[in-house]
Amino acid sequence: MPVHRLNHAVLYVRDVERSVAFYQEALGFRVVMGFPGASFLQAPASNNDHDLGLFQIGPQAGDSEAGRATVGLYHLAWEVETLDDLEEIAAKLRDLGALVGASDHSTTKALYAKDPDGIEFEVSWLVPAGLLTPETIAGRSSIRPLDIAGEKRRYGGDTRGGVGISTAAAH
Repeated sequence: MPVHRLNHAVLYVRDVERSVAFYQEALGFRVVMGFPGASFLQAPASNNDHDLGLFQIGPQAGDSEAGRATVGLYHLAWEVETLDDLEEIAAKLRDLGALVGASDHSTTKALYAKDPDGIEFEVSWLVPAGLLTPETIAGRSSIRPLDIAGEKRRYGGDTRGGVGISTAAAH
């Protein structure tokens, strides 16, 4: 029985209310359940019970050393439906001072940001399987700066991305 997809993620944070406010403002998540020191959020277009769980551990918590001094999770990646959505989120993340990078991975167009605790996450749009070309697939091994305006001219701002699909074999 193979795994089909990631259902949700759970993060330890210093201040759950601060983190909830950030994910609501930055990505439009909404609270679906909670109790003191914990909150469960759902992405705007999700049918999941929850997509993100947040557990408060307090202001004394140190920064994650994952990838620098310890093993651990590098980042989570959230998908958006259109390049217009990606552009809107890029502006929001920039306004919040959370945007730390933007990359073109050929088959995916990605933003990188950090939440109030410095936990990195990605927001990406995937080229639809029907628009993948041999050149696009071959380009996955290179990383270039992301030009959202150029990608919108190429694919259209309202073209639905290949949700969960980043290879031609998936269609």
